[in-house]
Amino acid sequence: MRVVVQRSKNAKVTVAGEVTGEITKGLVLLVGVTHQDTEADATYLADKVVNLRIFEDEAEKMNHSLLDVGGGEILSISQFTLYGDCRKGRRPNFMEAARPDQARELYETFNSLLGEKGVKVETGRFGKMMDVQLINDGPVTLILESKS
Repeated sequence: MRVVVQRSKNAKVTVAGEVTGEITKGLVLLVGVTHQDTEADATYLADKVVNLRIFEDEAEKMNHSLLDVGGGEILSISQFTLYGDCRKGRRPNFMEAARPDQARELYETFNSLLGEKGVKVETGRFGKMMDVQLINDGPVTLILESKS
């Protein structure tokens, strides 16, 4: 699994004119799943995301996690294009992205695991065209992967 983490001041996702998820201070996650991913990958990344120390402390050092700041929220967006391979030609190859049924199951498992850690999780709609709006905080953007 691959997750792009963006620290945000607020964000929302809209599908066909309907807001399906909206957060204030927290993290926007773009979540991609590949063929080899399992529930262990989702578990690893859920723990990593909520404990990642990327929020500032009183000394303005990145020293607090989402759990530490209290009230931090997550907007999780499925994003198969994270596994787009652009090394050859001019059109991305998405052969490394998991099939929709496998990807949906792991994406939903990942979101459930985040929620079990006591974080409010909002989402888009899997497999739909989505408009994502966010105001980055920092900006701080990181890429996490479950496989090294």
